Amino acid sequence: MKNTTNWIAATVTAAAIFFTTTVKAQTTTTAPNPWRFGIGLEGGIPTGNANNTSNFELGGTARLQWDASDHFAWTLTSGYYNFFGKDNVATPAGTINYSSYGLVPVKLGIKAFFAPKFYFGAEAGAGFETASGGGHQTDLITSFGFR
Repeated sequence: MKNTTNWIAATVTAAAIFFTTTVKAQTTTTAPNPWRFGIGLEGGIPTGNANNTSNFELGGTARLQWDASDHFAWTLTSGYYNFFGKDNVATPAGTINYSSYGLVPVKLGIKAFFAPKFYFGAEAGAGFETASGGGHQTDLITSFGFR
């Protein structure tokens, strides 16, 4: 009877070891790439002096984003904006047709994520005019966005 008890105890112990032990293999996870690239179509309403010569702006941009953490990212944006010139603007000297002109923006910005996929962003930089009349000027550009 003693042998039977030892044999049952050994069998139960072996079964417990084989059926309750879980094996965990080593897994390696790669960190997500902190770099992101995106392109966008942008429209706008000119303000300041640009409003005198143009009613609206349309352009495209490319943005490079580096995620510094889960809640903060740096951005670099550049592209081309076209300001469509106003036609038949009445002035004391008569009517004027303004020609369209372009602007190449270069902006550095931040994005602050306050929930997954929701952020507030702000950018500032320079806009380099591409006027055909030779009057190339550099303008301050600021923008913000949220999602």
